[in-house]
Amino acid sequence: MPVTVLIVDDEPLVRAGLRAVLDAQPDIEVVGEAADGASVIPLVRQLRPDVVAMDVRMPLLDGIEATRAVLRTVDSPPKILVVTTFENDEYVYQALRAGADGFLLKRARPSEIVHAVRLVAEGETLLFPAAVRALAAEYGNRQARAVLEQAALTEREEAVLRLMARGLTNVEIASELIIGTETVKSHVSAILGKLGARDRTQAVITAYESGFVSPA
Repeated sequence: MPVTVLIVDDEPLVRAGLRAVLDAQPDIEVVGEAADGASVIPLVRQLRPDVVAMDVRMPLLDGIEATRAVLRTVDSPPKILVVTTFENDEYVYQALRAGADGFLLKRARPSEIVHAVRLVAEGETLLFPAAVRALAAEYGNRQARAVLEQAALTEREEAVLRLMARGLTNVEIASELIIGTETVKSHVSAILGKLGARDRTQAVITAYESGFVSPA
C-alpha cells in the first residue's frame, strides 16, 4: 500500500509542486489538498491520510493550531510534516512542540521531500538542523528536566535517545551500537513510554529542552 498524503498550503504553486514530486513516486499517493488549516480535520476524517504536509503559516488557521486540533480530535491521527520557508522560524518549533512529527523546507530538493515523507510515515525522526536545536535549548524548562529525571532511563536507553536526537534511524542506531534492529525498536518503545512521548520527535524535543542533549 502506498503512503497517502494530504497537502495543506495556502499557495497553489506550492501545493502543485509538492503533488508533482510526491505523485511521481510509486510508493506515495497524494489523496487531497487544502488551502487552509481550517479544512484539515474534515479532510483527514474523510481521506484518512498517512501523512499531512502542513504549511506552518496560513491566514485563517495556522499549522500550529491545525496540528493541535488534529491530534486532539482525530482518532489514530496521521503523521504531520510541517512545511516552512525558514528553518529558524519559531512557528516551526511551536508546531513540533504541539505534536508535529517533523518539518520540511519549501526549498528542499525533490529527493529530500520524498525522503521526509517516507521517514515520518515510518515513525522515524527527521534530523533537526542547528537552528531548531538552538530553539529547543532556548525553550529548556524544568518540566522537561523533571520528565527526564523521573524516566530513569537505562544506560542503553540513554545511548539510543542521544542517537535519536542526531536523527539516526533504527537501522543506523543498530549499526552504531552493534545490536539488532528489533532490540532498538524495543528500546525506542521503552523510551517513549518512560517519557510519556507520543512519538520519536516529542522524545527528541524533551531531550533537547531538558539539556540531556546539547544543541552543539
